[in-house]
Amino acid sequence: MLAKRIIACLDVRDGKVVKGVNFEGLRDAGDPATLARRYNTEGIDEIVILDVTATVEARQARAHTIAAVAREIFLPLAVGGGIRSEDDAAAAIEAGADKVSLNTAAISNPELITTLARRYGSQAVIVAIDAKLQDGRFAVYGRSGQSETPRDAVEWAREATARGAGEILLTSIDRDGTKAGFDCELTAAVSDAVNIPVIASGGAGSFEHFAEVFTTGRADAALAASIFHFNEKSVTELKQFLHSKNIPVRL
Repeated sequence: MLAKRIIACLDVRDGKVVKGVNFEGLRDAGDPATLARRYNTEGIDEIVILDVTATVEARQARAHTIAAVAREIFLPLAVGGGIRSEDDAAAAIEAGADKVSLNTAAISNPELITTLARRYGSQAVIVAIDAKLQDGRFAVYGRSGQSETPRDAVEWAREATARGAGEILLTSIDRDGTKAGFDCELTAAVSDAVNIPVIASGGAGSFEHFAEVFTTGRADAALAASIFHFNEKSVTELKQFLHSKNIPVRL
């Protein structure tokens, strides 16, 4: 069985890491490069930079932030936020990203998934899906969770996979920042529907939540922000806990 990955998410606004609840009420959590340096030492498996206001403000994720983080780490780096075109993706990768994450742009222009997969390989293309339980279904939202779309999360994950995505970054808007646990129902539904890795996001608050999303939620990776940024949980201790539960991780 492949090792489960623990991923730290750096939600960046104006060059600073921020964190909120349900995509709102953002507060300062520190400097991206400083946090990345700490995570690299602690044994995190990957880092994701999401420029949380890039799409809303119609600008590209900042290259200098990407480069500053890339200099501090020796592990995979993914970048999302404001990746609207092939040129935007190229700029992120040239700045030091190993992968790019598409969300709003993929919803409005699904062909971009295929274009980037052909240029960089599917392993470099993540499709981020922000979903919320709405009228008995998991509705997909764009523009940093501000705009509901007609898409269903499971069906959109299937389409993104068929178009060439190498991973799905699945965020529960309902659980984001709440520390109430990942949405295992949503995660399992998407994991069962696709044959590519699914990264669970939104709701991490305890070691048990990670164990649950790797078993009940059938996730391949789990992403968190708050509990790592504010030193609430140690990455090393988390991995040791998962190992004790017979969940394969890189120690």
